[in-house]
Amino acid sequence: MSRRLRLTAVPYALYALIFIVAPLLLILYYSLTTGQGTALSLDNFRRFFDLSDTVYLRVLWRSLWIAGVSTVVCFVLGYPMAYILSRMKERTRNVVSFLFILPMWMNFLLRTYAWMTLLERTGVINTVLKNLGLPSLEIMYTAGAVILGNVYNFLPFMILPIYTSLTKIDQNLIEASEDLGAGRAVTFFRVVFPLSFPGIMSGFTMTFMPAVTTFIISKLLGGGQNALIGDLIEKQFKVAGDWGFGSAMSVILMVLILLSMNALSRYEKENAGGGLM
Repeated sequence: MSRRLRLTAVPYALYALIFIVAPLLLILYYSLTTGQGTALSLDNFRRFFDLSDTVYLRVLWRSLWIAGVSTVVCFVLGYPMAYILSRMKERTRNVVSFLFILPMWMNFLLRTYAWMTLLERTGVINTVLKNLGLPSLEIMYTAGAVILGNVYNFLPFMILPIYTSLTKIDQNLIEASEDLGAGRAVTFFRVVFPLSFPGIMSGFTMTFMPAVTTFIISKLLGGGQNALIGDLIEKQFKVAGDWGFGSAMSVILMVLILLSMNALSRYEKENAGGGLM
C-alpha cells in the first residue's frame, strides 16, 4: 500500500475508532461492572443466565422466535416479488423498485403509528368489517401485530438483495439449461435459485438483525405484552438506570448476531463451493 493511500485511510480509521470501536469497548466495560465500584465481574451475565429465574431467557427466546418468523415471512413474500421484479423491463423495473424504496424514506416511527390506526379496535380494518356486518378482529397488542409490523418495515431489506442477486445471474446459463431440455421449473430450482443464494443470505441477515433488536414495534403494536430483548435493554438504560445489566444484554445480543452471521457466511461459502463442483 502506498503512503498516499495510507494517508487517505486515516480519516476512516479515526471515524471507526471514535464511533465504532470506542462505543463497543465502553459497552463491554459497563457489562463487566455492577455499579458498586469499578471492579470487574461477571455478575450481570450470571443474572441473565440464572436458571432459577428464566424471565430474561424467555424474553430472549421470544425475540429470536418473532424475528425468525418475521424473516421467514419476509422471504416467502420477498423472493417471488424479487423474481418478478428481475424479469420486468428496465423502465418498469425502475419504477417498481422506486415504489418499494419510497416508504423507507418515511420516518420509521410514523410508519409504525400508521399501522396502529389500521389495526386498533376502532381502526380502519375493524371499521370496514363492522360496516360489512362481520366480527371485529383483535390484532393489536398480539405477537401477530409485532410480526406484521416487522414484515412491513423490513420486507424491502429482503427483496432488494435477492433482486440484485437475480439480476446478476448470467442469462447464458439459463438459456443453456433450457437448450438442454430443462423446463422452467427445473431451470429455476437447479440454476436460478442456487445462484441467488448470496442474495438470500444477505436478505436473511439484513432482515433478522433489525427484527431481533427492534423495540419500537413491540412497544407500539405489542403494547408491552410481547416485550422483546430490545425493550428490556431500553428499560435498563432509561427506567432502571442499570447500565451494567443493559450493557450485558447488549453484549449477549451482539454475540448471538455475530454467531448467526458467521453461520450464514459459512453456509453461503459451502454452498458456493458445491455449485462450482
